Amino acid sequence: MSSPTPSFPAPNSGRLSGFPAARRDDQWWLVSGAGSVLATDPVFTGELNRLATALAAADQAVAYLLDEQHESPAPQPGWQQ
Repeated sequence: MSSPTPSFPAPNSGRLSGFPAARRDDQWWLVSGAGSVLATDPVFTGELNRLATALAAADQAVAYLLDEQHESPAPQPGWQQ
């Protein structure tokens, strides 16, 4: 029995970069070239939620650091910190 393959991306969805998992409408799907399967185990989907949250926080931190780097003036020759 095959599961329907959701279309990606959609609002409130996202594929975990580098992972064969995607979230659509608050449901996690395991995705491969052969199709998709709904993940229903609450412990497993909880871990996917924590991973997605951690990855989003890391992306935001990197974006913040890049913004700070672009906004701060370049050090002048002879400047000592």
